[in-house]
Amino acid sequence: MVCKLILGGALKIEKSYARSILTRSLVQTHTMSESSIDDSNSSSPHPDYAEIVVVRHGETAWNAANRIQGQLDVELNETGRQQAVAVADRLSRESKVSIIYSSDLQRAFETAQVIASKCGGVEVVKDSGLRERHLGDLQGVVYHEMTKYPAAYKAFMSKNEDQEIPGGGESFVQLFDRSTSALQRIALKHQGERVVVVTHGAFIRSLYRRACPTGKPAGKVLNTSISVFHLYGEDKWILKVWGDVSHLSQTGFLESGFGGDKTSG
Repeated sequence: MVCKLILGGALKIEKSYARSILTRSLVQTHTMSESSIDDSNSSSPHPDYAEIVVVRHGETAWNAANRIQGQLDVELNETGRQQAVAVADRLSRESKVSIIYSSDLQRAFETAQVIASKCGGVEVVKDSGLRERHLGDLQGVVYHEMTKYPAAYKAFMSKNEDQEIPGGGESFVQLFDRSTSALQRIALKHQGERVVVVTHGAFIRSLYRRACPTGKPAGKVLNTSISVFHLYGEDKWILKVWGDVSHLSQTGFLESGFGGDKTSG
């Protein structure tokens, strides 16, 4: 596998598919500078792969308040709606999108609908498999108050990747398996096409771990950031663009929004 950051371009990653990675090959992530779009990646996909444009949803009031959402259903705030318009405008100027898949949580679905409208009324398919990590008893809790729920907090902070969170929460391994399987399933349906997937921070970080299990730390996944994956059947994942937010450069929203890192939810 090769992981290389191209100056002035995108993070380019290539590796052969290994089945064992799907269950255990999770790397610890900390911080990483978001890379810019490589214009060469905007061309139509090759018939041998599906180009999956993965977008994190726009900001919510709970993001702004550092409140953990998990799989609770929270709508976009005004900032998030403006971010959704910005990313939609950007995608409307790029190569044609065949279809949009979205988490069925409204913060993602609303973002997807804005993108669909700007891209000529592309169909949006809700997919519950694209949801954020379920964080059990921590859902709805303000981040700095997590210690009031000691069992859930201990599980959340555990380095054991199989550790589930009390209250129905997922382990890192469960999230990894769900997220990578969902993207693989979508890719196999759309070989030779460009597809948008609108989802959540922890979900997207798991996709990075699948594409580059020994690469640099993934860093924060900002609201409405774009990451582009090329999936060749079941054999190979290539990460072409990671965490790009150049469409937000004039909005002043680059640092807003809670989550998208180890606090994701």
